[in-house]
Order: sequence, then structure tokens, then C-alpha cells
Amino acid sequence: MNPLGIMPVFMSMTEGLDKTERKRTAKKANIVALITLLGFAFSGQLLFKFFGISVNSFRIVGGVIFFMMGYDMLQARLVKIKMTKKSTQQKYVNDISITPLAIPMICGPGAITNAIVLMEDSPTWLMKGILIGVIILVCFISYLVLWSSSKITDFLGETGNKVMMRLMGLIVMVIAVEFFFSGLKPILIDILNATA
Repeated sequence: MNPLGIMPVFMSMTEGLDKTERKRTAKKANIVALITLLGFAFSGQLLFKFFGISVNSFRIVGGVIFFMMGYDMLQARLVKIKMTKKSTQQKYVNDISITPLAIPMICGPGAITNAIVLMEDSPTWLMKGILIGVIILVCFISYLVLWSSSKITDFLGETGNKVMMRLMGLIVMVIAVEFFFSGLKPILIDILNATA
């Protein structure tokens, strides 16, 4: 999870909203991310087995999504919507707070995979409790960063925000490539071992 990395994206996507709506969007996105992380931490392995999904496939898809997002950030081409009616504004907040803010930006494939793996590696209830506490703490910190992003972006100014967004776009694309190949490598090794 990288709240500083998604901050410029969050600010760009919520540019047409007032501070109250922006705060509500940040809150809802982090609550959805928290519920998703906890849900996957407790039931991730069961869901993966039920649907026949591997963590590596999840990494590949996450890498593709991240790459497209990073490319848009690099080109400074994030969608900005003009909102005139309150109902349109409400619908927009509901739309972006779940996707793409909560999933996959705040709670991406890496965070979900780590939650599943760390829960599996926690033998005692104390360790599981510590993991849950850490997930809640990280989501709260992410909320605080997004909530205070107005002040940070005001300080950076328009040019600073564009530079930061492009840099973060490049970093997101690099992370995407790492995700993609970290998922692809084990699959290719399994294919080669099966044919050998």
C-alpha cells in the first residue's frame, strides 16, 4: 500500500469535489480497502482454490491494471468529470471510491497477496490479531494521507503536482512490470517443467 503514490491520482480524480466530499471519498475508499483486505486475509486461500485461481495469475492481472494506470498518470491523462447536479456528484463519489481508489489503488494485488500469505504464515491467534491490527493501522494512515492531501497539493502547486504525478506514474509502471513478471516467471517454470 502506497498512499503517497496514489495521492496525486486521488487529488486529480476529486478535483471537482469540495473538501467534505473529498474527505468522504477518502473515508469510503479506505473502508472498502480494509474490508477487502480482511476478507481476503481470512478467505483468500479458499476463494483461490474454489475458483482455481493462483496468486501468480492475480499478480499478472494486477500488473496489467497497474501498468495502464501508470501510463495514464505518466501522460497526465486522468479523467476529470464536470459535476453540476448533486446526484451526479454522489454517483461519481460512489463510483471512484470503490474502483479505482479502493481496488486496485489502495488495496492492490500486492496488498491482497501479502494479506493472504501473512495470514497463512501466522500459526497463533496472537499473530493473526497483530496482522489484523497492522492492516487497520495502515488503512487509517492511508486515510489520513488522502484527507490531508489538499494541503500537500496546495503546497506543491499545479506544476509540482504534474511533476509528482508523472514521477509516480513511472514508478507505478515499474511496479507493474515487477508484478507481471513475478507472476509470469513461476507459471513459465511450471510449463517448462511439465513439458520436460
